[in-house]
Parts: sequence; structure tokens; C-alpha cells
Amino acid sequence: MLATMAWPQRLVNFCCRPVFDKEVSAAYNDAIMRIGLLSDTHIPEVEKELPPQVMEAFQGVDLILHAGDIYATSVLDGLERIAPVLAASGDDDYASTLADKRVKDKHILKLEGQTLWLVHMRPLYLTSGQWLGRNPSGQNKQDRDDNPDIIVFGHEHRTVVQHTNGILYVNSGSPTFINYLRGLGTVGILELNSGKADVLIVQL
Repeated sequence: MLATMAWPQRLVNFCCRPVFDKEVSAAYNDAIMRIGLLSDTHIPEVEKELPPQVMEAFQGVDLILHAGDIYATSVLDGLERIAPVLAASGDDDYASTLADKRVKDKHILKLEGQTLWLVHMRPLYLTSGQWLGRNPSGQNKQDRDDNPDIIVFGHEHRTVVQHTNGILYVNSGSPTFINYLRGLGTVGILELNSGKADVLIVQL
């Protein structure tokens, strides 16, 4: 069961419903939404637990998105003390982690009038106007979902904030393994307000 005691009251009603991705925007029509972003934590193999600086950076966020290679679900449990958590399945994630109901190959969120995809590997945009997604095993597959305004992804262990073909791509790097080097890395803060998106990369 997901812990809800620390969640904003406006999200508690969504916590255990399979339609969470479709309805989450209903709670945010009246304010800026702040989303904590992180990826590639690799815990407990790179570090025993999340650095406390991650929790400090995420204080006050409304939602946390983890872009995969979580490894231990305790990472999600710890983050959920701050805000609701959704995660993409990474190519190296444990089978027990992939079974967690917060984890999917891909989340599609409707937030503040924008469509956000949360995935582990950056999908490829084809010249035909179609998408070629990659599942956690690295296999390509045609993606017929609605075109996104924002794609949050991981896997590359480096920070990316890039506008291409009208789409905002965001990779927050890694708080524990940035550029494949152990030590304090980066997380991101995504702010959404009336169709506008701003990204801050935070060096921990």
C-alpha cells in the first residue's frame, strides 16, 4: 500500500487508482506545479541510500518523477515521504522493482495543460511524425501515443535541457552517479504554470 500521510491533500484521492496518470492534473488548476526530477540512483550498489541533499532539494514539490534505474524500491518509499512518486522502469532495474505499481515502462501525465512522458530511454522521433520508443530491454517499438510537450528521461547519466521540434527534453542526470562517477550529482525541478515549463538543474 502506498503511504499517503505526507502527500498533498489534493492528491490523496488519486493515490491508489489506476487512472492516476490521466487525472493528476485536476488537482493543479489553481497554482504553479513543482515537480522533483531524478534518475539513475543505482541504490544500494552505488550508494547505500539517497543522499540527504536530494530530500532537501525536493522540499515543497508536489510530485516526484524518477526516470528509472532505481534498483531498490526503498528509494521510492523514501521519496514518497515528501510527495507522490511515479517512476519509469530502467534497463537495469530489479524484477521486484518492476513489479511495484508506481513503476511503468512509460507514464503519460496531463499536467497544467501539457502532456508529459516519463520514460527511461529517450525515444526517437521519426521524420514521418511518429515516435520510436525503446523499452527497458533496449528494443525499439513504434509509439502511437499522443505527442508529448515534455519528455522526462534518464539512462544517459548526464543533464539535458533541450527544446527540439517544440518538445522539451529533460534529463536531470543522477544524484549519485553523474557522468558514471560516484559522488554527489544532480537532480531537477520542473515548474509548470498555465502551459509554460521551466527547468532548474540542481547541483547537490
